[in-house]
Amino acid sequence: MQRERNRHLRIERDQLRRMRWVSLLEGTTLVVLVFVAVPLKHLGGYPQATAVMGPVHGITFLLYVWMAFQTVAAGGWSAGETSRLLIVAFIPFGGLVNAGMLRRKEVELTARAGC
Repeated sequence: MQRERNRHLRIERDQLRRMRWVSLLEGTTLVVLVFVAVPLKHLGGYPQATAVMGPVHGITFLLYVWMAFQTVAAGGWSAGETSRLLIVAFIPFGGLVNAGMLRRKEVELTARAGC
């Protein structure tokens, strides 16, 4: 019984780890889009920068939302944490801020699972 519980906690921890990395990736692509690609387009005359980074960020945003639903579906999330995870997706740079909460939950699960 304990072995099964620990296995479930490890699976949940691994899902959190993946979610944290996707959160950081989504935030990073937004930083590159806003602070590199947009100035290159408007100040440097390189519209290709946003033509490339816009879709890249769009894909990582969709990946973030998909991973958020998967992570919440795994269980162990309060209504407040679930709301924060999903609402923050629509706040610029929120994914970077959310990585801290995801890391704390990951450490908590690691301690509970004894891994």
